[in-house]
Amino acid sequence: METNLLVDIGNTNAKVVFYYNGTMGRLHRSSDRDAVAFIKSVIQSTEYEVNTIVVSNVRTSNEPVKAALEPLCKKLILLDYKTPLPVDLGYGFDATELGADRIAAALAVAYMFKGQDCIKFDFGTALTVDFIDKEGHYLGGNISLGMRSRFRALNEFTGLLPYITPDAEFPPVGVTTTGAMSAGVVFGLIFEVEGYIKRYPQHTIIFTGGDSFYFAHRIKHTVFATQDMVLQGLAIIADFYAK
Repeated sequence: METNLLVDIGNTNAKVVFYYNGTMGRLHRSSDRDAVAFIKSVIQSTEYEVNTIVVSNVRTSNEPVKAALEPLCKKLILLDYKTPLPVDLGYGFDATELGADRIAAALAVAYMFKGQDCIKFDFGTALTVDFIDKEGHYLGGNISLGMRSRFRALNEFTGLLPYITPDAEFPPVGVTTTGAMSAGVVFGLIFEVEGYIKRYPQHTIIFTGGDSFYFAHRIKHTVFATQDMVLQGLAIIADFYAK
């Protein structure tokens, strides 16, 4: 049986999912820096014939990815700003530097939230904030540090602060070093996100990325939360090229 493969090579993790007839299989994830070897191992672990591979890659050059994966499928799509899409994102700016992950997620938003002005927050290594209007046009967005990157920066650029992950609950004002770090980073991100929401009160708010659910119930606003908006965008592209 033929199947398709969705590949999201992010800054921290590479994710691989087999995708067939509208259904995603088990998520394969690796933090190994050799993403290409990991992807090849996942493909070789199945007896399925791979038809189309759709790749979002923000970590490395696409050349080694192309060289390794093109012989393993019938069609390889390395997503970038020139890739024809089922929804015209109508870039009103020079999109040459636009990351493939942001394109895929914006496509998923435009496809799933037709007729709505949207802000998509992607909580990953970076916090990306992207605007998609009711016509499905991607207007651009902003980038700042994600939660774990902020904790890492506090550790690496100071002499004594430890690297931590936040506690599930902590007071709004820290009384210990780790409590102060947790409160500072988490509330800093919350205030940042709530600032956007307050400025654009009529927009639909979408959270995605690895830390999206951590923040979804801490925001006093109705949000749509999913961890895999990039993969959903890649699935839409796979269906489009299958037709």
